[in-house]
Amino acid sequence: MNRVLICEPDAALCASYRECLEKLHLWVVTCSDSAKAEALLEKQFFHCCLWPVQDESSVAALSALKQSRPGTALIATSLTSPSQLVVQCMRAGASHFWVKESPADSLGTVVMETLARVVPDEVRQAAFDFPIPQFVGKHPKMLEIFQLILSIRNSDSTVLITGESGTGKEVVARAIHDLSPRRKLPWVAINCGAIPANLIESELFGHMKGSFTGATQNRLGRFQLAGNGTLFLDEISDLSFDLQGKILRAIQNRTFEPVGSPQSVGLEARIIAATNQDLDSAVADKRFRQDLYYRLNVIPIYIPPLRARKTDIPLLVRYFIEKFCKLNGKEFTGISEDAMRCLMQYHWPGNIRELENLMERVVVLKQGSGIIDLKDFPIQHFSNVRLDRFVASVALPEDGIDFNEAVNEFENELILQALQRTAGNKNRAATLLNLNRTTLVEKLKRKGLTIL
Repeated sequence: MNRVLICEPDAALCASYRECLEKLHLWVVTCSDSAKAEALLEKQFFHCCLWPVQDESSVAALSALKQSRPGTALIATSLTSPSQLVVQCMRAGASHFWVKESPADSLGTVVMETLARVVPDEVRQAAFDFPIPQFVGKHPKMLEIFQLILSIRNSDSTVLITGESGTGKEVVARAIHDLSPRRKLPWVAINCGAIPANLIESELFGHMKGSFTGATQNRLGRFQLAGNGTLFLDEISDLSFDLQGKILRAIQNRTFEPVGSPQSVGLEARIIAATNQDLDSAVADKRFRQDLYYRLNVIPIYIPPLRARKTDIPLLVRYFIEKFCKLNGKEFTGISEDAMRCLMQYHWPGNIRELENLMERVVVLKQGSGIIDLKDFPIQHFSNVRLDRFVASVALPEDGIDFNEAVNEFENELILQALQRTAGNKNRAATLLNLNRTTLVEKLKRKGLTIL
């Protein structure tokens, strides 16, 4: 479902735009000013954004937005269309220029043509059939990430991946590398929090013989080993403030100095960083450099926790069963309904890593063949799971939430779960949801939901 953000200060115009686009089964979000739009674009991915322009500052904002959100198509909107303004907007990265006096109905044609041009059918299809087998998921949030990866794979821009531990940040980073023109060049990853503080600078930048006690020979660091490939800096928030400054200078100047060397070495690798920390809070608390944050956060990717995309659990379970059966010479054909219900109701604090470890343990320890059942799970692992009632997992973020959007996504999850459980049978899915079939069909059409 393509997502469109409308930034329009005129409430009446904004309402008419929204009505027009929702008829085309687009997911529409509206706001009244550019500051709110930028905040929404910071947290969510949109395929298209209508951006009001009237002067050079608004065109400059459009240009900055295009640089920071290359996967989002921008349509400039204005009350008038002086040729100079139109040219400036197109040079700044706008895909189309829309005059507000034009009939609202024709806006739908402009938006759909823009989406078709910027997000062609083959890319949209690739988001469903993602070419990285380890990347499993069909939840709308994951499809957004798939499409964003495909949009930025040919770029050299720095990427910052955030999300809880175990959500698959390195898998996303590796997917960006493997789909990029650098895929045949080195992939170098380093966990910045796993190396002692007195060794991390040498690990990153390398050192010269005699530069410190124990440096008996020259040694290349990860920045140099990455060559023209990709350097993945995992848990970058664990670095000291001083070392953050050195990394900032390396990224900014595209050069660095090995420890003990007076000579600079060129940095050619693409930088992808990741953290499980809230860097906005870390910056506010002076634990992370603001300038480095801005330098890294050119293309932000947020990976939601597993509890926020539980409809992907059946797909992940099937993937892990097949993976570990192949590795261990086992033949399990699936999982029982009770066992799956247990997995669906669990909170998964360790996210995908916890689910993967659990399925590996079950496959390795279970004898025979057939299906995996509830009795095969470690009882203590699911001591708080109640199988006799429905449990909704809701987590309120510290900075609040868009209530209507959260309710809408929760409704989407329930509908998709019902369709998955009934193999797409709408009659049975409607019964599970205690809805009339016609109501369910209308919701599917309006939301653009489908089970693949």
